Amino acid sequence: MKKLKYAGMLLPVIAAIFVTGCSSSAKDSKTEKLLELPVITLAARDTVIQKPYVADIQALKNVEIRNRVRGFLEHIYVDEGKFVKKGQPLFRINDQEFKVKLTQAKAALSNAMADAKATELELGRVKMLVDKKVISKSELEVAQSKLSADEATVAEARSMVQSAQDQLGYTFVRAPFDGIIDRIPLKAGSLIDEGTLLTSLSDISSMYAYFSFPENEYLQYVRNLKNEPGKTSDKVKLVLADGLDFSHQGDIETVEGEIEQTTGSINFRARFPNPQGLLRHGATGKIYISTKADSVIMVPQQSVFDIQDKSYVYVIDAHNKLHMKSFVPLTRVSQYYIVKEGLNAGDKILLEGTQNVNDGMVIKPKLVAPATRLAMQ
Repeated sequence: MKKLKYAGMLLPVIAAIFVTGCSSSAKDSKTEKLLELPVITLAARDTVIQKPYVADIQALKNVEIRNRVRGFLEHIYVDEGKFVKKGQPLFRINDQEFKVKLTQAKAALSNAMADAKATELELGRVKMLVDKKVISKSELEVAQSKLSADEATVAEARSMVQSAQDQLGYTFVRAPFDGIIDRIPLKAGSLIDEGTLLTSLSDISSMYAYFSFPENEYLQYVRNLKNEPGKTSDKVKLVLADGLDFSHQGDIETVEGEIEQTTGSINFRARFPNPQGLLRHGATGKIYISTKADSVIMVPQQSVFDIQDKSYVYVIDAHNKLHMKSFVPLTRVSQYYIVKEGLNAGDKILLEGTQNVNDGMVIKPKLVAPATRLAMQ
């Protein structure tokens, strides 16, 4: 009986100890489950925004060289990809036929000139007879008309000589300016028609880069140049297709006169020096225009997540609770978003780990200093 009595007295005590132990374990377990995540404090700072625009790179001059007469391609003096000087021989077309035509034209001119000379002498004789009233004035008019016809024949013969000389000259094709020879599709001995493409020639001493500006950005760019000259400039950077910077800066030279209605953009042209000949006609790249931005809020890319075309971050309140907050980005610079509205300097946001948390969750924040944050990028 005593054992049962003591057992009855111990049961409440044991139960109390068990409940207390469980409650303590639950509290410890809850504390241990708080995630320790990196947090940053947003601050306003100055930066330089470099925005890219797809560029179409073209030579200063790029022309197709075509033959102007029909004949056999007799000789090719240059090779593909070689540099040539202005006036340097490029191609020769067989000229025998054109030499014959020139000889014939010169002979026709000589005959016409001889006929005109004879008519001129005859006119003088007729005039003398008219003055002596041996023949009527109508004979003089006939002689003058014949001389006019002969002079017209001489003029026509001269034009035929000039045409034959030009055609003979066209058989020898020279470089119109200094440049690089493109592919030569034909071989010596080919029969070519008038207008056949022989090759292309590119002057790559300087290069043009064409790119398009959206209308709203164009307006802002012009206002910055006019009202805040130090904020932006007409100097641009070119990044090539391999991702490396071109070694020379370019200058924006011209802006087209109208905005394209279909795209809502306006075309710019920048010019780059090309002393090493690295840039070639038809290349592609990206133009970067730099604009200074003062006192802007920058949010790291890994802090941002998107839901239905809106950008969000997790803001941490004084009780270490997470709250989803949307913001409007102005643009993106490298690994950062520049905030247009929605976030302020001093806001604490979750740096990374957004996929492992949810709205209203309490975390254990680990404040990351700006220097550490930069090292993490």
